Amino acid sequence: MVGDRSRYGLLVSALGAVILIVSVFLPWYEVSFTANGVAFVSQLGDQFVAQFGNSHLQSYLAPLHGSLAALSGQGIGAVSAHQVLHDMNIILIVLAILALLDALFPLALGASVVADGAGGAAVLLGGVAAVCVVFRMISPPTPPGDIVSLSLREGAWLALLGSMMMVLGGLWPRAATSVGVPERSAPDLFSGLSGWTPGA
Repeated sequence: MVGDRSRYGLLVSALGAVILIVSVFLPWYEVSFTANGVAFVSQLGDQFVAQFGNSHLQSYLAPLHGSLAALSGQGIGAVSAHQVLHDMNIILIVLAILALLDALFPLALGASVVADGAGGAAVLLGGVAAVCVVFRMISPPTPPGDIVSLSLREGAWLALLGSMMMVLGGLWPRAATSVGVPERSAPDLFSGLSGWTPGA
C-alpha cells in the first residue's frame, strides 16, 4: 500500500537502539601509561625507597625501572562510557530508549498498515546520538596529569553503529508497490463505436 512504511526499518531502528544501550557499558577506551606516567611512577618508587627503604629494597627495585619503561604505551586496563562519560552516557541511553519506543510502538499496535512517518523520530534521535559519539571518539576525556592516555575500544564503534542503524531505520524506504496500467475491457474500447457499421 502506498505510504506504508516498511516494518523492516522499524526493526532496524529498534535493534540499533538496543546496540547503543549495550555499548554504553562496554569498553570505550583503552588506558595506557604515557612516558610521563612511567617517569612519575619511577620517581615515586625512588622517593619511597629513599625515605623508607634499605639497601636490600633498593637492589630489589632497581631492575624494575626497565620493566616500567616497557609499560609506556601498553594497555593496563579499559573503561566504559558508563565509567568516564557521566553525563554523556545518560544522554545516549535516553536517546536510545526514546528511539526504541518510537520504533516499537507502531509495531505493537498490530495494525495491518504501519502509519506513514512511523519511526521518523529515530532519524533525529539517532543523528544526535551519532554526533555525541563521534565527538567523544575525536575528543576523548583527558586524564589529569598526562600520566595515562586513552585510545578507542570496541564500545565506541558499536555505539556509532547503533546510532547509524537508528538513522537508517528511520530513513528506510517505504514499501514498494506495483503500479500497473489499468486494463480496459473490450466493451469499453469499442463503446464509442457502438451503432457504427461498415456500410453506413
